Amino acid sequence: MSGGLLEGVPGPASVRFDVDDERLARAAWSRLAEPGDLPARQLVQEFGASAALRGLLRGQGPPRWRSRLSDLDPVRDVRALERVGARFVVPSDPEWPGEPLSRLGVEQPFGLWVRGPLDLGEACERAIAVVGSRNCTAYGERVALELAADCARDGVTVVSGGAYGIDGAAHRGALQVAGRTVTVLACGVDRIYPTGHDQLFDRIRQVGAVVSEVPPGSSPTRWRFVERNRLIACLSRLAVVVEATDRSGASSTAARAAKHGVPVGAVPGPVYSPTSYGPHQLLRTGAVCITSAGDALDEIQRLGEAPSRPAPPRRRAAHDDLPPADLRVFDALPVRTTAPVASLAKVAGLDESTVLAALGRLELRNLAVRSGAGWRRART
Repeated sequence: MSGGLLEGVPGPASVRFDVDDERLARAAWSRLAEPGDLPARQLVQEFGASAALRGLLRGQGPPRWRSRLSDLDPVRDVRALERVGARFVVPSDPEWPGEPLSRLGVEQPFGLWVRGPLDLGEACERAIAVVGSRNCTAYGERVALELAADCARDGVTVVSGGAYGIDGAAHRGALQVAGRTVTVLACGVDRIYPTGHDQLFDRIRQVGAVVSEVPPGSSPTRWRFVERNRLIACLSRLAVVVEATDRSGASSTAARAAKHGVPVGAVPGPVYSPTSYGPHQLLRTGAVCITSAGDALDEIQRLGEAPSRPAPPRRRAAHDDLPPADLRVFDALPVRTTAPVASLAKVAGLDESTVLAALGRLELRNLAVRSGAGWRRART
């Protein structure tokens, strides 16, 4: 029997697993240490998960880790999720989003519990975080949905936190166009939080990915939400805040993004709305102004991550590209009544001969119509 077999430690006799298995050791650490516990991460980073766990089993380490040994059963955790098509992804796996998470340094998670068919590493090669207030406005919800849909349509993965408001709108926008989306939770991937998003989460689990660094059965807590925000930010190439109050979790996500070198974008909003406070503060301190998916894609392209699609063609009006004189006459033409040439010349500030020549050209383009002794704008 392997010398790494866990025996004789506090807890039920059924708690037995090979400590030399790095994947199981990392799964164990995800239950032993809370997100944000830097000493645990430094220990694992320096010695490896197995060696660090061996030291803990010999009585080393603080009580906060040793107190959880009695509940430790990473084999149970891994197998429970395998039964529902989930998996535990570690840095040695091809699916591990190594480049994005490398920004975190020592703050990297021990592993990620993933539920859904989407390959996490591939999805995060070109991803955007869209986050914002739970108590969003109709304006913010529409912007988030359209921004996410347009980015997803261009092949960009939409990452968010699955919350009510902006997060939910972002996920729905991506799903509406059959795009890729990733939800990062502050609880176990076998749970639904918020519970009102059960149908949304079901859909994401079918076509996207639900991700967490805490093991199955874990409850959402305030500090887990705070630490979860760093994953949302660093799994993305750009973090966009749509709406946020001064104490919003979205503002926290933006702060973590900036800390780890992820560009931050912000959507401007009505100056009287409390939910505009966060984005406007970000814009004042250097965030990229995001008013469309084109802005976001241009920022990704500027960073050299991937080419963006061409900007959507501007909807052309019939009077586009008119020479200056013709445009002034066109602007002077009434819509419902008619006006004589002398009146048009006065309004346009041109002489009558110039107006007559312009009217001839506008008539040829079906922009002006002669009616009796006067002229009016053609109906288009």
